[in-house]
Amino acid sequence: MPALKKPIEDMQYILATDVGSTTTKARFFHKKDGVWRFYVAGEAPTTVEAPYEDVTLGVQNAVREVEELTGHKLLSPDGSGLILPYDGKQGVDLYCTTSSAGGGLQMMVAGLIKNMTAESANRAALGAGAIVMDVIARDDGRQPYQKIQRIRNLRPDMILLAGGTDGGAGQHVMEIAELIKAAEPKPRLGASYSLPIVYAGNKSIRDDIAKLFKGEFALTCVDNIRPVLEQENTEPARRAVHELFMEHVMSHAPGYNRLMKWTDIPIMPTPAGEGMAIQLIADTFKINVLGVGLGGATTNVYSIVEGRFVRSVSANLGMSYSVTNVMKEAGIPNIMRWIPFKIEEEEVASRLMNKMIRPTTIPQTLEDLIVEHAVAREALRLGLQHHRTIATRLKGVQVQRTISDMFEQAIEDSYVKMMTIEVIAGTGGLLSHAPRRVQPMLILSDAWLPEGVTRMFQDSVFMMPHLGVTSTVYRDAAWSIFDKDCLVRIGTSIAAAGISKLGEHCMTVELTMPDGKTQKEDMNFGDIKLVPLSEGLEVKAVITPAKTFDVGEGPGKPKEATVIGGIAGIMLDARGRPLYLPEDDNQRRDLLYKWFTSLKLYPEDPLKELVK
Repeated sequence: MPALKKPIEDMQYILATDVGSTTTKARFFHKKDGVWRFYVAGEAPTTVEAPYEDVTLGVQNAVREVEELTGHKLLSPDGSGLILPYDGKQGVDLYCTTSSAGGGLQMMVAGLIKNMTAESANRAALGAGAIVMDVIARDDGRQPYQKIQRIRNLRPDMILLAGGTDGGAGQHVMEIAELIKAAEPKPRLGASYSLPIVYAGNKSIRDDIAKLFKGEFALTCVDNIRPVLEQENTEPARRAVHELFMEHVMSHAPGYNRLMKWTDIPIMPTPAGEGMAIQLIADTFKINVLGVGLGGATTNVYSIVEGRFVRSVSANLGMSYSVTNVMKEAGIPNIMRWIPFKIEEEEVASRLMNKMIRPTTIPQTLEDLIVEHAVAREALRLGLQHHRTIATRLKGVQVQRTISDMFEQAIEDSYVKMMTIEVIAGTGGLLSHAPRRVQPMLILSDAWLPEGVTRMFQDSVFMMPHLGVTSTVYRDAAWSIFDKDCLVRIGTSIAAAGISKLGEHCMTVELTMPDGKTQKEDMNFGDIKLVPLSEGLEVKAVITPAKTFDVGEGPGKPKEATVIGGIAGIMLDARGRPLYLPEDDNQRRDLLYKWFTSLKLYPEDPLKELVK
């Protein structure tokens, strides 16, 4: 890592950029009265494609906007980059950037057993900020010739190969390696360089692997991802993927060589930066966090449970370019169940196809907005479903079963359970720019069904990747900006898990307000309600569920908790888990209308007109 131009404690100004696939976003931070704050933002179109084919032009344009807004000179006059460090009049002390331009980091993963080493390798690649195009395994149900054809057609940026425990038989791993060699895959960014392969399998056959790939691929060998069945070691592979991303992929993307000379630290893939920011929340509060980046083309879900970080990418689920994939995967009836007015299936399909053709458009009417929010719920639901298949306990490890387990049909694979999640954080255009802050709170609640007491956070101005990469150098500055200028505390959700009949008692919530007064709320099944409580205010809550409902202590058992307010307040959710929606269309629409008006989700009169 290059030496910093100035010790971190002496820094005054930091610039972070994110080179996205369509927009390059610059965020300028400064230290004011000893406290790091967000100063100003600048944005410009990304210039990775023809006729420019030089990402530094877009970066300069975004930084120039920052200069114009602040009067602070940042760019060197000769166009050679930024003035580093700040000299008391001009320049910046630290410059770092993330990037997903040119499609980000696209990888293929190969392993021995699909749900063991291949799954571990998949987790390592995702953790490094990659989009995993395919997972090849011995038992993936495809014939060798089909696998070869698939490897040949993929054109990935990099391949991660894993398999076998250290000292175990290596024959089957060699077979997978032979398939890769026979396929002769070509890298996406042209044939001018060797395709990087990271080998993170059985260490006893490293020499054979090196002999096989010699001269044709750029091979890097790292510690085994599964040295023994009971242990997963993804960090060395993740680190190698990130370094090779810089060395091979970035250096062949238009203009990145120049950009690398400007930055103080290596360029980081945007999803990896976003993941660092979610980890920053978990690390600061020492709690379990579930986060999401709901983008136009992909949905990234991040979880930190008991200190274990996992990221998943649903590369085909998004709100603009991939919106029709959401329609295809979820099915139009699942999208329509969130719409409180009458609309034809063809009409919904046409709206979504229009959105895909014109991805930069935003909803112009309330009707458009409600349809878009319905799609967002399904994209988030499917994204979490996918994430749970990756956030699993290790396969192949013998599980000790107790007598109580005998009564359960199966031990749950995923350890992401909503009752143990204490914070949900969201970023991405639709969530960050929702007209009312309560909207992302309900969208995330409907999609992910939080249980018990859960705080809801939101990225206010899309700064998570910038702050994630900054945190690798100067954690305190990154958290100060994150805490004060980026994280919006929407509020706290109190939700009871269980099912009953509409109108029957579900839970009682007693809140001791800051002025000492007690407020009691009786919630019946099917109800949802907002209790106003300003951002940052803390109240003591005693939640007593009905005997068939659970809020974290077991069915019928009361729970005491400290509940923190937010812009929307406290959301008392007695709609059941799983969420109950009537089969009858009229009843379902009436119930949705009741929920939406109870939360003041949309302007009341236009909503009433729509629902008539």
